[in-house]
Amino acid sequence: IVGPSGSGKSTLLNLIGCLDTPTAGSYRLLGEEVEGLGRNRLAEIRNRRIGFVFQSFNLLPQITARENVELPLLFKGVPRRERQERVERLFAEVGLTDRMHHRPTELSGGQMQRVAIARALACDPTLLLADEPTGNLDSAAGRDVLHLFEELGAQGRTLLVITHDPAVAARTRRVVRIADGEIVEDRIAA
Repeated sequence: IVGPSGSGKSTLLNLIGCLDTPTAGSYRLLGEEVEGLGRNRLAEIRNRRIGFVFQSFNLLPQITARENVELPLLFKGVPRRERQERVERLFAEVGLTDRMHHRPTELSGGQMQRVAIARALACDPTLLLADEPTGNLDSAAGRDVLHLFEELGAQGRTLLVITHDPAVAARTRRVVRIADGEIVEDRIAA
């Protein structure tokens, strides 16, 4: 999803991600009508079905990268052995096995974003939402994150990426352009 600042991209992402509820109209997510659902049910949908990746990483600085990724699994009640195995697999998947025991302040921006992606994938979400995931990264780290997203897409995961960057949009299969809260273009990439 692309568009200028203030166009409604982040609002749309928040609606899709069940962080906000629509003030009008209806919205179905994974076959379920979202309008009218209570806070607890929306939280359950977010926790079980949606992974979030934000521009600012949102990692807890006082715990290790491994603990950041393990946290959603702990909240979900996943047994310890399964948590450990899943976290190790995710760190291998994002190429950071050697950085698991470092705190976020000891990681580069690209490494922190890959930890955030691993955390977003921890509960095996149906949908991965990314808001400007390369916005705080240098070009090389941004390319690494986009390559990882392409691999996740090839594995059958659904990713929705909000971006201002035309180079990011150019690497996607579908581009939805928003202006003034309206979809003005929806095209499948050639």
